[in-house]
Amino acid sequence: MAFSEGPMGVTLSVLHGRWFMAYACFLIMSMAGATYIFAIYSKDIKSTLGYNQQTLNTLGFFKDLGANVGIHAGLIAEVAPTWVIIGIGSAMNFVGYFMIYLAITGKSPRPHVWQMCLYICLGANSQAFANTGALVSCVKNFPESRGVVLGLLKGFVGLSGAIFTQLYLAFYGNDSKSLVLLIAWLPAAISAIFVATVRLIKPEHNERELKIFCKITYVSLSLAVYLMLIIILQKNLTFNKIEYAISAAIVLILLFLPLTVVINEEIKIFKTKSQLPQTDPPVVKTTEHSQSTEGSVRIKSPPLTMVEKLLKRPEHGEDFTILQAIFSIDMALLFISTIFALGGTLTAIDNLGQIGESLGYSHKSIATFVSLVSIWNYAGRIASGFASEYLITHYKTPRPLLFSIVILVSCVGHLVIAFGVPGSLYIASVVIGFCFGAAMPLLLAITSEVFGLKYYSTLYNICNMASPIGSYILNVRVAGKMYDKEAVKQRGLIHGAVAGKELICIGVNCYKNAFFIITAVTVGAAIVMLGLAWRTREFYASDIYARFREGLDQGEKEKQSEACNGCCEGGKEKLEGKNGE
Repeated sequence: MAFSEGPMGVTLSVLHGRWFMAYACFLIMSMAGATYIFAIYSKDIKSTLGYNQQTLNTLGFFKDLGANVGIHAGLIAEVAPTWVIIGIGSAMNFVGYFMIYLAITGKSPRPHVWQMCLYICLGANSQAFANTGALVSCVKNFPESRGVVLGLLKGFVGLSGAIFTQLYLAFYGNDSKSLVLLIAWLPAAISAIFVATVRLIKPEHNERELKIFCKITYVSLSLAVYLMLIIILQKNLTFNKIEYAISAAIVLILLFLPLTVVINEEIKIFKTKSQLPQTDPPVVKTTEHSQSTEGSVRIKSPPLTMVEKLLKRPEHGEDFTILQAIFSIDMALLFISTIFALGGTLTAIDNLGQIGESLGYSHKSIATFVSLVSIWNYAGRIASGFASEYLITHYKTPRPLLFSIVILVSCVGHLVIAFGVPGSLYIASVVIGFCFGAAMPLLLAITSEVFGLKYYSTLYNICNMASPIGSYILNVRVAGKMYDKEAVKQRGLIHGAVAGKELICIGVNCYKNAFFIITAVTVGAAIVMLGLAWRTREFYASDIYARFREGLDQGEKEKQSEACNGCCEGGKEKLEGKNGE
């Protein structure tokens, strides 16, 4: 799209540019991680509504189910524009979390458990729509930097927990119930503002692309470091409302600072394009002879049956159909590994509040653990995005191998929780937060690389379904049941929890056996992922971005050729005019 020169033309060029679209995605994703701070307000749900731990973990399962099951979002994205996806997500976010807020503040009749499950699933499912709209669009708009893009996008999601914490402390004080209200209106408002900005834009080869992403990363790192420091200060000092407001203002300034990098780059692109000669698109003339000749040469092959399409598996990196991907061995390995790898880390993150309570930590310390998970979650996503891209480019290291290494490291955090050493929850929150964050960009990049980008909206959401399945198995059926069993044992109750009263477990044994089981299945998940690394070793040994680079280079050559033809025709017309005189 060409814009006229002048301030208005520059402004429109910036607002319609790829980089401003990327920034809008970063901002949307920085508000799309409400599911990661469930541990802060889950205590309010448990105490206000009188739930036991298994019921609370069931809510946690439906939260994870909503956040990760987005096949419907992917299928809608295949046929509808991106603004529809973002708009649906915005509405779902507000309705779901606002109903939870009304329930825990007593402003609505006490809901049934199934209603609370529906509300939290609806609110969390908005995250799947935000991911489908923003993340998929960014990957398709920047195909050569997908690892870095995924790391940044998921990094901002990882920071969102700490961002929300600072904002709610400034807006509402130390009222964790009001945090749910903030989660309801703020992400919905941000998505509504940028609903028309996020869209697919034809990629253009840019030598400065990685440098620009690095600049944005430096700003986001500054935000992460600041959040880390302020969390430590807030843990050791007592802040008043004005100090919380100043802290939130600094967070917002750092959050909007990447906009300066984006605007600067869009202005450079605008100036470069304005210096090129404007040419009309070439008109291709066809004759009856050429059409008949072309028609005589073209040979129509018989269409393949459904079974033949499924059996004829494309090569790694080519575009799989949805069914070809679903019924492939690669998807089975990826899916099984993700179930138990991410299911274990989600169980730890969702239960941080109860783990801290059982080990005798204060409510303030538990809020610190949640913020630490959020920040190290961000660090893991940024690190894995850049590191995996570097290792693939320079050493042809398969991403599935890196995924296996990351989830093996997470076992350290699981074992630390199991043994319950004093002060160990600080270590566990850092290790588990980092590993969970590092695993996410790797999973998304593996899906796009192995199965192609054509149906990425749907395939990405299919892979995400593994997380809630793992969460249900390990969180609800394992950790939740074992916690309640130990709590009943401590109270000496025979028939379980007393109706309407909270069931609390104290001590190391509350989660000990559960996290031994989680450690064992995580090791198994790493072994399964090594199988995928072996199957894709030849694919990753090649230049996996070659076909994208060739396509972009061909497009650039055509543009240059058209520009040269325009210049030559203009020169020829001037010469003919002089000769006529």
